[in-house]
Amino acid sequence: MKTSMSIKDISAKLKAINDPEDLFLQECLDDGRKGVTDLVSKWQRKYEKAQQVKNAFMEMTEFERQLRAQGFSILAGIDEVGRGPLAGPVVTSAVILPESFYLPGLNDSKKIPESKRELFYEMIYKEALSIGVGVVHSDIIDEINIYQATKKAMIAAVNDLSGLPDHLLIDAMELDVPIPQLSLIKGDARSISISAASIIAKVTRDRMMKEYGEKYPEYGFEKHMGYGTSQHLDALDKHGLTPWHRRSFAPVKEIAARMND
Repeated sequence: MKTSMSIKDISAKLKAINDPEDLFLQECLDDGRKGVTDLVSKWQRKYEKAQQVKNAFMEMTEFERQLRAQGFSILAGIDEVGRGPLAGPVVTSAVILPESFYLPGLNDSKKIPESKRELFYEMIYKEALSIGVGVVHSDIIDEINIYQATKKAMIAAVNDLSGLPDHLLIDAMELDVPIPQLSLIKGDARSISISAASIIAKVTRDRMMKEYGEKYPEYGFEKHMGYGTSQHLDALDKHGLTPWHRRSFAPVKEIAARMND
């Protein structure tokens, strides 16, 4: 039976409905007008997509829920950004989220568009109980190697928290600290705590690289973030090394040796 409402009014009312059992939805299905049927189909697709995102988020809370069931309450997720680039620091973050934290769409920072990462960054900073950041620059990376530099940065991030956690969730690393920890391969896509840390680390490092790009515009750091793109390699050949380049990394090492000959 056709309702007395216009399609425009029905569209507006559907936007306020979140329950698939809402009686108004059934009324719309019985309306008979194609425009109304299309509106209901659009609502159903949007609802199903939202449920998928919600379910994905809930799956990413599994490890946190298991640890809380074991009696742990202050959980810190830890992740790094910048192990592979030829220039710039390795940046890590440790994030302690409240149990009630909910941010659908949270995932590995590399899978999230920059504009959304910036938004998530602000939301995580607003909601997190504590956030720590660790930065290790290229000179130390060259001195102790990138693996040890990453560990050093992660420990710095933990120590930068306002209070020590009682359990760590770490993306594919183990730290020499007297705190129980769980190392998760691809943890930034499996744990909300690690994912939140990946967002903080990624945005922090990207902002640093953009600043370096202003100081050394010929290198384009703000575009490639220090990774070995053709633009970056061409700039190295033409202009040599900056203080931010990792001299122990190929091909920077070879270019540095060539310049010293």
